[in-house]
Amino acid sequence: MTPRIAVLGTGNVGTALAGALVRAGHTVTAGSRDPGRRAAGWTVPVPLAGLADAAERADVVVNATPGHESVDLLRPLAPQLDGAVLVDVANAVGLGPDGFATALRYPGSSVAEQLQLALPETRVVKALNTIGPAEAMIAPNALATPPSAFLSGDDDAARTLVAALLGDIGWQPEWIIDLGGLATARVTEAFVLLVRPLVHALGPVPFGLAVAR
Repeated sequence: MTPRIAVLGTGNVGTALAGALVRAGHTVTAGSRDPGRRAAGWTVPVPLAGLADAAERADVVVNATPGHESVDLLRPLAPQLDGAVLVDVANAVGLGPDGFATALRYPGSSVAEQLQLALPETRVVKALNTIGPAEAMIAPNALATPPSAFLSGDDDAARTLVAALLGDIGWQPEWIIDLGGLATARVTEAFVLLVRPLVHALGPVPFGLAVAR
């Protein structure tokens, strides 16, 4: 059965992922904190709903909310997220005046692990947080070097499901690396600290972390 998907967050990342998933043939709902206000400029061909309403209808929920707010936003949705797979693509950081990450919000942990603690009946899988901007997440073959998509999560079946969804939006199986348990998310989340020096060196171009082998 094709899972019903909710994408929580209607910024650049949420918009890109919602569009890519619906183009891949999935039933998608977008969740916004203020769907009435957001609807005025909404051009993605998926319905808009509040966060709770979107999550309640979904088997798979994508967390594309700002990472520093994700735990507080999703904790109240525990009843709606009970049993669901939560794909966390966020990074929780402190930002400098230039808008780039200066520190991790959860040193010694990760936003993915904090979400799992807040939502014990939800199967959290970390993915796509080492790719940017959002357009590169949904068109990885557009990069000169194939990037890697890392999966972290404590539920084997949930990681397998997320890998299949990544395949639906253009990720080749050999580009997807299953790191195992959710604690490995703290390693991939730390990559965000490298973004500022990379942008300084390369300019504002799409890029992602890749493993050469």
